[in-house]
Amino acid sequence: MQTYDFDLFVIGGGSGGVRASRVAAGYGARVGIAEAFRLGGTCVIRGCVPKKLMMYASQFRSAFEDSRGYGWTLGAYVHDWAAMVAARDKEIDRLEGIYRSLLDKAGVAVFSGRAELDGPHRIRLNGEVITAKVVLLATGATPARLDVPGAEFTVTSDEVFNLRDAPRRVAIVGGGYIACEFAGIFNGLGTQVVQLHRGNQILRGFDDELRFHLADEIARTGVDLRLGVDVTAVERARDALSVYLSNGSVCEVDAVMVATGRHCATSGLRLDTVGVDVDGDGAITVNEFSRTTNPHVYAVGDVTNRLKLTPVAIHEGHAFADTVFGGQSRAISHNNVPFAVFSQPQAASVGLSEEQAKAQFEDVKIYGSSFRPMRAALSLREERSLVKLVVDGKSDRVLGAHIVGADAAEIIQGLAIALKAGARKADFDATLGVHPTLAEEFVTLRTTR
Repeated sequence: MQTYDFDLFVIGGGSGGVRASRVAAGYGARVGIAEAFRLGGTCVIRGCVPKKLMMYASQFRSAFEDSRGYGWTLGAYVHDWAAMVAARDKEIDRLEGIYRSLLDKAGVAVFSGRAELDGPHRIRLNGEVITAKVVLLATGATPARLDVPGAEFTVTSDEVFNLRDAPRRVAIVGGGYIACEFAGIFNGLGTQVVQLHRGNQILRGFDDELRFHLADEIARTGVDLRLGVDVTAVERARDALSVYLSNGSVCEVDAVMVATGRHCATSGLRLDTVGVDVDGDGAITVNEFSRTTNPHVYAVGDVTNRLKLTPVAIHEGHAFADTVFGGQSRAISHNNVPFAVFSQPQAASVGLSEEQAKAQFEDVKIYGSSFRPMRAALSLREERSLVKLVVDGKSDRVLGAHIVGADAAEIIQGLAIALKAGARKADFDATLGVHPTLAEEFVTLRTTR
């Protein structure tokens, strides 16, 4: 019988890889994991966590402004960018330490360095060869870059966390959730923001009504949102940057952040040495059990391009370990996964959009409401929230829920449980609301449109 150094070797120490490692080790497997940068992956080190900490920081300015309507008198307030960055980075260091501790306690061997495949059951790492019965690829994704003259003057959503000074003016290129989130962050911290998107509307793939509503709200906060424009060049001009656009206009800013998507991080893995296929977008091809075209190689998370979300990667990693090492065959379901955009205001969805539902069902009913939230009553801030339910008219089952407003991400989590359980509109109607809240609107919607 052939012996290996490890029963499982994981390439990539992000959320999916770490979860898979710990669960597999819990089943008694000998597990090794290699990470080229820092444990925690995109989410913990240069994504969800540091970004949301910055979002919290950026919300204080509007809170200070709104407080006047509620009787507060405040003196001058100034934001210290360096202090925020130092506190943020200290927290990231703490979380990385927790990830390492969890792996150590589970008995997982942790390696630092860039690993690559070196033929069947072989991994090359730091000049050495490691063998493993099963290999799991969890290398995530990397941000796309502009392919225009002067692209070297821009930063991506990875490098933006390295800024040690707040830019006075910033151009954010993109219309996805990362671009929308950083537009709100910089705007809240006092930076003049222009957001440039080549599409006709932000957040492609989300419910259209949500997209248009959020775009109006983002513009209302002071972000200069420009749609239907491409960046054609970036040029250094004295101590500023000139951003040339396809409509002939030029923006002068101090920094340019590119958030135009993310590519699966398969470069350098040498997938060809083990016969692992990728699709037209470069994503590793897997089946419902996360197995690649090589029966001994699996892949989870963003590198498979199924759904680029941290909880999805964690779920996939756990299901993989249950299936391969726990004796529980667990296929992955990506239905009714909740999404949240930590824009300002927030947007969140679960289930089908109105457009998707109408393409799949004969009779679709739409319930919705747009209104001024109670929190804006005394501050007199111009702000409108949106709530929306998409319902199958024949079965009465709720197919989708969508919201734009404060704490949308927190609200959508509860709705996701309801949709996963197959809740009907009648179940929503029979549920009493918590008053006065934004969330109660979902159980008071009665009129279709």
